[in-house]
Formats: sequence, C-alpha cells, structure tokens
Amino acid sequence: MLGCNWYSTAEQVTQGLDGSGLTAIVTGASSGIGTETARVLAMRGVHIIMAVRNLTAGYSVSDSIVKEIPTAKIDVMELDLTSMASVRKFASEFTAQNHPLNILINNAGVMACPFALSKDGIELQFATNHVGHFLLTHLLLENMKDTARKSKIEGRIVNVSSEGHRFAYSEGVRFDKINDQSQYNSLYAYGQSKLANILHANELCRRFKEEEVDVTANSLHPGSIITNLLRYHSIIDVLSRTVGRLVLKNTQQGAATTCYIALHPQVKGVSGKYFSDSNIAEPSAKAKDTELAKKLWDFSLELIS
Repeated sequence: MLGCNWYSTAEQVTQGLDGSGLTAIVTGASSGIGTETARVLAMRGVHIIMAVRNLTAGYSVSDSIVKEIPTAKIDVMELDLTSMASVRKFASEFTAQNHPLNILINNAGVMACPFALSKDGIELQFATNHVGHFLLTHLLLENMKDTARKSKIEGRIVNVSSEGHRFAYSEGVRFDKINDQSQYNSLYAYGQSKLANILHANELCRRFKEEEVDVTANSLHPGSIITNLLRYHSIIDVLSRTVGRLVLKNTQQGAATTCYIALHPQVKGVSGKYFSDSNIAEPSAKAKDTELAKKLWDFSLELIS
C-alpha cells in the first residue's frame, strides 16, 4: 500500500474508510491483534461479530470498545476452534440470525504449544489454527457468496498466517503424521499450521475464480508482535516483552495488515496473495504449491466430515 510501512497502525491504514453496512466475523477477538482488529473495524462502522472462546473476556473487550466508540455495533458469540461441535454450533446460530457476512477474519491461533490433541483428536495447533478455521469458512461460504451477490459488494476472507510458515516440517504438511507425538516439534508444527492458512486461502481463491464468485481470499503475516502467543516459551516470552519492545510490533501495528486487506479499496479484486506490512509479499515455494493446496483441501474435508 502506498505510504504504508512496518510502523503503520491499523487506524492509519484505514483512515477515512467507511465500513458502514458491512458485517465481519473476527475469531480470537478477545485478545491481542484480534481485539485491535475488532476495535478499528468497529471504529470504521463495520458491524463486528466477536467469535471468542471465553465469553467473559469477550464481553469485557466489547464493553471497552463501545465505551470508546459509542456508535460501535458489536455482538459477542462463543466459538471454540478446538471443537468441531462448537464451530458447527456457532455457524448454525450465526446463520439462524440472518446476518449477512461480508468479511471473515480467521485470526485466532495458538503457537508452539506442547503436544496435545483437540477435542476431536487432532494435533492442537493444526486443529486450532487450520482445521477449526477451515470448517468455519466451509460452513459460512454460502452465506458469503449470497451476501456478495445480493449486496454487489465483494466478500473478503482474511487468513492470519505468519512468516513462521517457512519453518514447517520439510514436507510442508505431514498428512500421515499429523498426530505423531514421537516426531512432534512444537515450532515445526506451528509452521505447518501457518503454511496451511496460506494454502487454504490460495485454494479458496482458485475455486472462487472457477465459480466466478465475487469473494476474495488472502493470507498475511501480521509481523512479529508482543502478544500472549509466546506464553509456552518462557525465555522467549520474557525477551519479547523486554528487548522485544525495540524490535517487535505492538498490537496497533500488528493489526494493520489484517484491517487493510479486510477494508481497503486498494485490495479490491486482489485474491490468493500473501501480505506483509500492508503490501503483497512473497511466501515460501511450499506456500505456492497448488497441488499441495488441493491435497490439503481434500484432507481437511475428510477431517471435518
């Protein structure tokens, strides 16, 4: 984006934009860049659905945003991405309320946690960062397509990935070893899940073009940010909150690229791209592998069926 850089904040990249009449779901909106994304888009007039695991935290954030921005339109709904039942319940309740859906921001995530399985028996990082969001997107796609058709406004899906996608396992996605605890590496598993976010967006883009649907799908690196994602790595966490303040983005800067892709007219018609610092960036070769993206799509469909 012209004039945008590493230092730009979410407020700066959306300055002067009007999101009135648009509805956006933001997952993981009760902390970190999810909160800032919700706050800034609400400031620009977007009706925000905060999809959060902890309702108490969600309502607390919602109240603070409304206190700051009295015109903000915000709803809080429960969503636990580690549980397919919870994702299905969320999608069903959202659909029952007849909300249109213009923007879906798949933001929530866990990072480099010890080996664990989700409620559905899938390795936790892959389950939370990819499978939960894949299912959510899958269940809301018809609503998004329908909204785009009726409103004549382009729908946008935004997957928050990471430069960590470059540090996935050597084969990219370990389809046959997703749950292999003996070969589990918390950082490689994180990279695998973030690679999956990019591949998911790319395959969505390919399908939308085939169907000639007015919905775009992009992924992004928010920047290295001071958030609670590093809580499982105590030494790195301490460093990030001390020395890191000099080299890491704060949440206002970290939410910039998400808000830019979600709302800015400069991104109209742009799909299947990977962004960093509100500019198109170059992901890894694995992230651009169309066959890998198709294989992941089929594998994910099997997991959610």
